[in-house]
Amino acid sequence: MTANSRRSDTEPPGLETQRREVETLLRGGELRSGDSWYVVERHWFEQWKQFVEHGDQNSSSFPGRIDNSELFEDLDSFHMKERLVENEDFLLLPAEAWNKLLSWYGLVEGHPPLERKVVDLPSTLKVEVYPVEIFLCLHSNMENVTTAQFSRTDNIQSIQKLICRLFSVPPGSECRLWMKSSDSSCERLRNIYVSVLDACLSSGMTVIMETRNADGTWPSSRPQIMRNSVEDQDSYRGQPGVCGLTNLGNTCFMNSALQCLSNTPPLTEYFLLSSYLEELNFSNPLGMKGEIAEAYADVIKQMWSGRHYSVVPRVFKTKVGHFASQFLGYQQHDSQELLSFLLDGLHEDLNRVKNKEYIELRDAEGRPDQEVAEEAWRNHRRRNDSVIVDTFHGLFKSTLVCPECHKVSVTFDPFCYLSVPLPVSKERVMEVFFVSLDPYAKPVQHRVVVPKAGKVSDLCSALSEMTSIPATQMVVADVFNHRFYKIYNADESLSCILDRDDIFVYELSVHEEEQQEEQQQQEEQQQEEEQEEQQQQEEQQEQQQEEQQEEQQDEEQQQEEEQEEQQEEQQEEQQGQVLLALYLRERSHYRDYGSGSSSYGTSLFGHPLLLNVQRNSCSREKLYQLFLQRLARYVRPPDPSEELEEEEEEDDEEEELYKTQTNGISEDEDDAERASQSDDTTEPGPAPPQPSLDHGDEAAANNGTATRSEPPGNTDPTDSNHGNPAAPGNPAAPGDGANSTDQSEPAAERDTTEEEKEEDKQEEACSPSPPANEQPAKRRACHRKKKCLFTIAAVTSNGTTERGGGEGGSAVSFNSQSFVAIDWDPEMKKRFYNENEAEKYVKHSSMEVPQQQSSVQLQECIQLFTTVETLEEENPWYCPVCKKHQLATKKLDLWSLPEVLIIHLKRFSYTKFTREKLDSIVDFPLRPGLLRLPAEEESDQWGASKPL
Repeated sequence: MTANSRRSDTEPPGLETQRREVETLLRGGELRSGDSWYVVERHWFEQWKQFVEHGDQNSSSFPGRIDNSELFEDLDSFHMKERLVENEDFLLLPAEAWNKLLSWYGLVEGHPPLERKVVDLPSTLKVEVYPVEIFLCLHSNMENVTTAQFSRTDNIQSIQKLICRLFSVPPGSECRLWMKSSDSSCERLRNIYVSVLDACLSSGMTVIMETRNADGTWPSSRPQIMRNSVEDQDSYRGQPGVCGLTNLGNTCFMNSALQCLSNTPPLTEYFLLSSYLEELNFSNPLGMKGEIAEAYADVIKQMWSGRHYSVVPRVFKTKVGHFASQFLGYQQHDSQELLSFLLDGLHEDLNRVKNKEYIELRDAEGRPDQEVAEEAWRNHRRRNDSVIVDTFHGLFKSTLVCPECHKVSVTFDPFCYLSVPLPVSKERVMEVFFVSLDPYAKPVQHRVVVPKAGKVSDLCSALSEMTSIPATQMVVADVFNHRFYKIYNADESLSCILDRDDIFVYELSVHEEEQQEEQQQQEEQQQEEEQEEQQQQEEQQEQQQEEQQEEQQDEEQQQEEEQEEQQEEQQEEQQGQVLLALYLRERSHYRDYGSGSSSYGTSLFGHPLLLNVQRNSCSREKLYQLFLQRLARYVRPPDPSEELEEEEEEDDEEEELYKTQTNGISEDEDDAERASQSDDTTEPGPAPPQPSLDHGDEAAANNGTATRSEPPGNTDPTDSNHGNPAAPGNPAAPGDGANSTDQSEPAAERDTTEEEKEEDKQEEACSPSPPANEQPAKRRACHRKKKCLFTIAAVTSNGTTERGGGEGGSAVSFNSQSFVAIDWDPEMKKRFYNENEAEKYVKHSSMEVPQQQSSVQLQECIQLFTTVETLEEENPWYCPVCKKHQLATKKLDLWSLPEVLIIHLKRFSYTKFTREKLDSIVDFPLRPGLLRLPAEEESDQWGASKPL
């Protein structure tokens, strides 16, 4: 365990202080080159926020130690998963905030802290979450490969020095470096002073070093020259344009956009004919000094030369990252974002307008649409005139209507592409595991269809139709890392449940009050039927109407009184219900002295359970039997032939410990008197198996003047034989003639035999001398007792033992929601707990039905784009008549279309909690003229391209 994984000995401050200190550090955290930031798993951090805002030490949101397990591919190498998204999978914390959380909560044992450095990239500072991971080797032995990580700001010389050190290259050796891509193509790294970023090195690439031979030659002129290099131009002749683009590392988004634009004839011809050279705009402050246009032209010319199988767009990628910092590095990005940036950059670099004039926009003010549209297009061309405008720009017609004065505002706005929405389904498919009340039934995985904006109760109702279990007997919970991350209420929204969450639905038992409610409903129905019969009799027997009414009133009063009594009883019983959350823990072989106690360390395993129990059934003895029944499918009870007995010394220790936990009250004299009633020839029978009362044993009251404390695990306070000397297994012999304990005690003292005294002397010789009144109790403790499979402990919602909880008290604290754990000794778990059986589940027939992917027409998406909508409160429209902002209605129409229409499908639907990707199939026409666009006057407005 590292120092970073252990919590400090100092007590953490209050929850409000923790929240305020961390929030202050997060708000004031500024990126400075070279500073350290730390990666924290979002799930844990959100749970910590919930804990400090609404919780206490025993609340369900206690986060426990910092756990980054979900960020690792495996817990052996601790290699971070690829393509993790900031603020969705992880958060970045400044070093000060991390150190505070680490000192308060500690880090999961064995986990390394995920420290990352702030690097100074072109035009931005950024925390380098994913350093570049490169393979290093020598040309003389390319099978001996070493992996190393480098910052993107490191230069190539640092890689060279590391290779020399790792492979013991003699000092002063002349060497040169090659970088090898995933497609086995190689390039020479000529300038060793450029950065890793500028050299376009990405994770997964290999850097090969070769040293000059003694005769002045190189071992290889080049390990493998790239196919599109100048030296190999004559080696391939293919069809122009049929050319691939090498993936530089998660650059498929860029390559797809380049391939689309490459196959746009007007734009490609423009660059192949070098027409762009005359229109490069180096003075446009909104442009990029022509660099983007030149880099794009270079890629297009290579792709259409017919001399390359594939092209490596490294220079283009570097230029894009230089002018748009969001595309730096090699993480996944949206292809539409890259395409939008590229079209805008090409337009500004090739804009024929050198000096843009100011133009004041005018409203339609009742003028014909044709006139207003022509004016808007002329104004647009006066400021924007390029090959991009000629090819991709069109006009929207925007109509706004004020909801109060009904003022109509019509404007015409240029566009470069359409971002059309997809019809969103109002239903959602969820996969859940149903845990039946039958202990021998395996969990069943179901696939249910629920309303997307529904509640947890809708999920229960849908599952009820499949299982025939009433929805009122179900509880939904999110299980994470062997514990309950959240137990949902019926009225909570389903939107807070993510598709990747492991959702379990537990069937709860029916209690007496529910049966009473059903009986009450049946009684009410019978009463209504009786009242109807009485009314019919009243109509037939009018003379006896008054007497019948009086009798009926008396019966109604009695019924009301009975109903009130039943309601009171129901309320009392409801107060006695406990929803019990059960965790499974395994004790380690060592004691956790580092936590400040001498208790054994524990770790959670298996799937937790939810049970509905009555408060009067929460004694440890009853819970032990209940848990055994509930786990019967994968917990094997011991055979009678198997010996599960505890040693007598352990019994003595537990007895002494128990005495100290009952405030010093001991009735061992009573034990001695009871023991002396035994006949000399009668051997005491073995005690029945009972749970070992770990962490808090219950003192059983015997309705006497003094409280009697039994040794742990020997007697069930609820047993009908408790306190009966003649009961089986009691030291008192049958037929002794003693009817009560009080009457037999004096006689027992007087009738102590010489043999018993001799046994006491021998007992004293074998053990330290206790007080005389403890000798009989000690002798009884020497008898072996049955050992339990597990012990029960009250825990927090996080599965940790409560501070000071369970010491001398009941098994659980009587709250509406309580958490307990059953602790297994490793040896007992190995013998009686079947892990394979516990993990088994079955699939419902709903899982076998393939999910039908919904399909929509592209025309439907465009129609949805042109429907009337009301503006949101965050983006109101200022009405010139009302002189205030209004939530006006807005409608967009396509007035004129460009020669090439770019349609972007908005596949992400955002809610307050989630970002959902819509996987609907969109059918679109492959030939011109098959797409029918919505229009008020189709003959006037629509065509392949309407010149203005």
